Amino acid sequence: MRLAALLVGLEAAATLVVAGVVLWLTLTGDPDSVGRALAEVVYVLLGAGALAAGAGGLRRVAGWARGPVVVLQVLLGALGYVTAFEADRPLLGLPVLACVAGVCWFLATPEARLAYSDR
Repeated sequence: MRLAALLVGLEAAATLVVAGVVLWLTLTGDPDSVGRALAEVVYVLLGAGALAAGAGGLRRVAGWARGPVVVLQVLLGALGYVTAFEADRPLLGLPVLACVAGVCWFLATPEARLAYSDR
């Protein structure tokens, strides 16, 4: 469980970096719509917050944490796939897919299932 929580925390930190990059590009560039660009920053920050909360919940083996983390992994997996293969950015998308696979693997181990069945 600790490794899954660590990877989800890493995802949260990376998502914060992405939000900062998008904000920087919005402030220094010329977006078509500043409002939409700022809304995108807010959405990414909400995702980072959800990932951070999920990492904390997984670390404490909280009963509510596993479901939302799995849903976020599905969303990140879709994002990583589109980035790697459809947008031709494998250097960005493949690490996301690897991290998603790691989190799903660690959440599916017998130890993780046992930790949640004891709750």
